[in-house]
Amino acid sequence: MSFERTLVFLKPDALKRRLMGEIISRFEKRGFFVAGMKMICITEDFARRHYAAHRDRDFYEPLVRYMTGGPSLAMVLEGKNAVRVVRDMMGETFGVDSKPGTIRGDYALSNRYNLLHGSDSVQAAREEIQRFFRPDELVPYTQEDIQWNYDISGKGVV
Repeated sequence: MSFERTLVFLKPDALKRRLMGEIISRFEKRGFFVAGMKMICITEDFARRHYAAHRDRDFYEPLVRYMTGGPSLAMVLEGKNAVRVVRDMMGETFGVDSKPGTIRGDYALSNRYNLLHGSDSVQAAREEIQRFFRPDELVPYTQEDIQWNYDISGKGVV
């Protein structure tokens, strides 16, 4: 059975608003496995490297200040179609544009403070996971764990 891994990190506003448990719970209830998790304080240098693609955008400097303004929680989620499903669960980038039932739709109205980040592709997930986690910080799951979230009773069934 092939699963994807994706990086999610809860940004400083999620932690300052005490939404960490609620957000993690949503991912777990959906069936994702938490393969790794740690609290981090993102440094200015790290934020600049992570968001380098946005360097020429008007929101880059405020984004760097926002991301270095408090602790974040980084985690690796594992499951079927993890990248796409996690991004669907997150909602649109801007909370005001997100539908109720999504994380941002339920908890965010700001364009700048949008609670969390999720990898936008399988390739980006690989790169981001390596940026945030060493291999020995990630936990594998067994068939016994998986059977409670997926039907693994027959060939091609997942």
